[in-house]
Amino acid sequence: MSYIVVTGGAGFIGSGLIWGLNQRGFDNIIVTDVLGTDEKWKNLANLRFADYFEKDDFLTKLQAGDFAGQIDGIIHMGACSATDERDISYLMNNNFGDTKRLAQWSIDNSKRFVYASSAATYGNGEKGFSDSHDGLDTLKPINGYAFSKWQFDLWAKRKGVLNKMAGLKFFNVFGPNEYHKDGMRSVVNKAYDEIKATGGMKLFKSDHPDFGDGGQSRDFVYIKYVVDATLAVYNAKDANGIFNLGTGVARSFKDLTVATFQAMGLEPNISYIDMPDKFKGKYQYYTCAEMEKLRKVYPDMPWTLEESVKDYVQNYLMQDDGYLKVQ
Repeated sequence: MSYIVVTGGAGFIGSGLIWGLNQRGFDNIIVTDVLGTDEKWKNLANLRFADYFEKDDFLTKLQAGDFAGQIDGIIHMGACSATDERDISYLMNNNFGDTKRLAQWSIDNSKRFVYASSAATYGNGEKGFSDSHDGLDTLKPINGYAFSKWQFDLWAKRKGVLNKMAGLKFFNVFGPNEYHKDGMRSVVNKAYDEIKATGGMKLFKSDHPDFGDGGQSRDFVYIKYVVDATLAVYNAKDANGIFNLGTGVARSFKDLTVATFQAMGLEPNISYIDMPDKFKGKYQYYTCAEMEKLRKVYPDMPWTLEESVKDYVQNYLMQDDGYLKVQ
């Protein structure tokens, strides 16, 4: 029996991928994560999988040969994704070191390896958002999280192994199963709670002359599209290298917030506050994925922003058990 390993499987995107595999009738899945003391275990409660291992236990068993002949491939979503994490040693060990170990095992055993890079590696966007490998060395990440993700992309390029794996640069993903992420939850998730509690929503003022207050823009992409596209890449064994995974359209935080009010059946009530000092100089004002490479593998068009927000708000946030579950 062959298994697909999903690392970070209790996390936001990881649990979404398990849900997507379950929807396709597949549950021979080994899940790894570090469950700790938060509530991301709830992301797994409605899903089907064969086994669970804490991250370090899994890595030890993998490198000892305990899973010989049992694993078809690894979808590596496990990482510290906090963009304000200051412990760079921790980030490098988790996001760079662990990814190297899993990638090397996959190469040595001729197994499929798909891993999460990040759009954060593009920094402030001055170098553009092309997923061509040519400009990889010139990127300028603006926080430790992005740096750690970028370092693995560079390692794979230097080692000449990017053609033996697929790396996905996720843009601003939002949707059900992100509830455990606390301050790293999406604006839609935070807006829903704030609007429900106060009737209004506060957004950051802009310190950039090219963007008005609330006009800071991102390529917001819904988790359900991310799941479908990621699994399409995993199944396309010759789809290797780095791929952007967004929508190809940048929308403002104001647009996103207005869509949230509308999904809740309310008139928009938005005010603006100063950006915290910790974000100044480390804030992306604009992101937009170049999508040509991914669309050759997965040509289906992404959900629109309004469709995505409506589905998330009405079918998940407004429900008592708003987690992804198998139909």
